[in-house]
Amino acid sequence: MKPIVVIGVCVKDCEKTIGPSIESIMAQDFPHELIEVIFVDDGSKDKTLSIILKYVRKMDMHVKVFHGEWKGLGPARNVVVKNAEGDYILWVDGDMLLPRDHIRKQVDFMKKNPKVGIAKARYAFSSSESLVEFLENITCIAEDFSAGDEWKTNLRLPGTGGAMFSIKAIKQVGGFDENLKGTGEDQDIAYRIKEAGWLIKRSNALFYERRSKTWMGLWKKYLWYGYGDYYLYLKNRDLFILYRMIPPIQFVAGLLKSLVAYKLTRRKSVFLLPYQFAFKMTAWCLGFIKAQIERTRKTKNSERSLDTWQRIV
Repeated sequence: MKPIVVIGVCVKDCEKTIGPSIESIMAQDFPHELIEVIFVDDGSKDKTLSIILKYVRKMDMHVKVFHGEWKGLGPARNVVVKNAEGDYILWVDGDMLLPRDHIRKQVDFMKKNPKVGIAKARYAFSSSESLVEFLENITCIAEDFSAGDEWKTNLRLPGTGGAMFSIKAIKQVGGFDENLKGTGEDQDIAYRIKEAGWLIKRSNALFYERRSKTWMGLWKKYLWYGYGDYYLYLKNRDLFILYRMIPPIQFVAGLLKSLVAYKLTRRKSVFLLPYQFAFKMTAWCLGFIKAQIERTRKTKNSERSLDTWQRIV
C-alpha cells in the first residue's frame, strides 16, 4: 500500500536524543502502513546511525535509511524529497517529540486545506525544562499565541521542524537549495513556496522540541544561525530587516514578548526574555559578521590568484 505521509528525519550527531524521537514516531495513532520514514544520517561521527538501525528492526512502517559524508541540510532534505512516495513530508528533527495524534491531525489539516503548502504545528511545553530551555520555548509558544494562523509576510517564516510540506509544492519550486551554508534552507524554500502561490498556515497539531539546556549551548546555536543566515541574506534580502537583528532592538522585542509570555504562564522568569534575546542575537550578529569576513577574504584571495595568473600569461 502506498504511503500517504513521509517522515523525513535528517540528523547529524544526535545520539543523545534520536532514540526518544523515533519512539514518538513509532507511537503515532495514524495507520502505520500509510507512513514512510526516511532517515538521512548526514555524516554522524557518534552512534546516531547505529541507534537508527537498531530501531528500524522494530518499526512496522515503510523505512529507508541513507548515510553519507556530511553535505549539509539542503542536500540531506533533497534525499528525502527524491525518495519520498507519499503526498506529504513531515520533517522531524533529532531533538523533537511528537504527541500520538500529531500525524493524524496534520494529515487531516492538509486534506481539508489543499491550497496549503506548509502546515506548521504549534509548540508545546515540556514537563522538564531548564531555565534556558523554558525561555527559548516560551518565545515560540507566545509567537503561536499572538500571531495569526497564516503567514502574511516573508519575515519569520516557519522552519521545517514540526512542519508538514506538500510534496507537490516542494517539487514545484525545485526542492531545497543545496548551495546555502549551515542553516537557512528552510526559510528559503518556505519563501519560494509562498511566492509560488501556496498558503503557509498553523495547524492545531502540537510538538515538543528539546532545546539548548545551557547558555553556552544557546550561544553556539545562534552563532551557527547567524553564520548560515548571512548566505541566505545574500540570496534573498526580503527575508531580513537587519537593523531588527541588533541586540538593543532585540532587547525591546524580548520585553514585548515577555508581556505575552507572562499572560500565558504567570511565571516571573519570563521577564528575563529581554536579556535572553539580546544575548542570543549578539551571538547571531557575530556569526553573521564571521561569515561576511570569511567570504571577503576568499573573494580577495580569488582576485589575487586571478591577477597572478594574468601576469604569468
